[in-house]
Amino acid sequence: MGPPVQLATWNVNSVRARARHVARFLEERRPDLLVLQELKCEAEGFPALEFRGLGYHAELVGQKSYNGVAVLSREPVTVRQRRLPRLREGAAEARYLEFTAAGITFINIYAPNGNSGGDAGFVAKIAFLASLAERAEALLNEDTPLAIAGDFNVAPEEIDAPPGALSPTDALVRPESRAGFRRLLWLGLTDAVRALQPSGPAYTFWDYQGAAFDRDVGLRIDHVLLSPTLAEQLVTVEICRAERAAEQPSDHVPVMVSLA
Repeated sequence: MGPPVQLATWNVNSVRARARHVARFLEERRPDLLVLQELKCEAEGFPALEFRGLGYHAELVGQKSYNGVAVLSREPVTVRQRRLPRLREGAAEARYLEFTAAGITFINIYAPNGNSGGDAGFVAKIAFLASLAERAEALLNEDTPLAIAGDFNVAPEEIDAPPGALSPTDALVRPESRAGFRRLLWLGLTDAVRALQPSGPAYTFWDYQGAAFDRDVGLRIDHVLLSPTLAEQLVTVEICRAERAAEQPSDHVPVMVSLA
């Protein structure tokens, strides 16, 4: 058993636009690790000094105007990979960061949405999920304590999207997307949210359009998956829904897990 760890994941939809939201979250919640997605900036534009003033180190993979993933950590982490191994489709995009901390390997992902770019965009999404499963399997075969967190852009089950909210052809709910997510579970990973809240909506995203948040028309597409040893240490899961009601919020909210 390692030390207790609090991990949060948050698609911030532009870290520069949401820097004050992230800073407030760090001050109020003090997670050990906060992984961020959709930074929409390169490394030189990332507000690392602001977060450093709050006691957080930053490691990131940035990309101009699009994508981007980062980790903010109370203690320095060791980066292992900044690209998803064996991925060919979309390999140049900033969607993957793998690092170790507290004896655990963490993978932060921002999976392709799959609805843009036509057929090629969807192929890239499925290729990403397949390569992620290959990487997870390799790590699990080494008995590595593993947590995969981020924006998967998959609503895994019917309960994870309101009836009729998405077309059956939407990439977030297409059978191939859901199969890619299930493959990760079949490797032995545990969906942290569903481990502690097995039924009912648990949305992490509400579109800016159509008063989606007010009407609670959301999606569950941000996930934390845990290897067996970490799943045994899972204590709490919180979807920080209040963040969506903030002024000029991200369309996603943090998902926070505590490991004993």
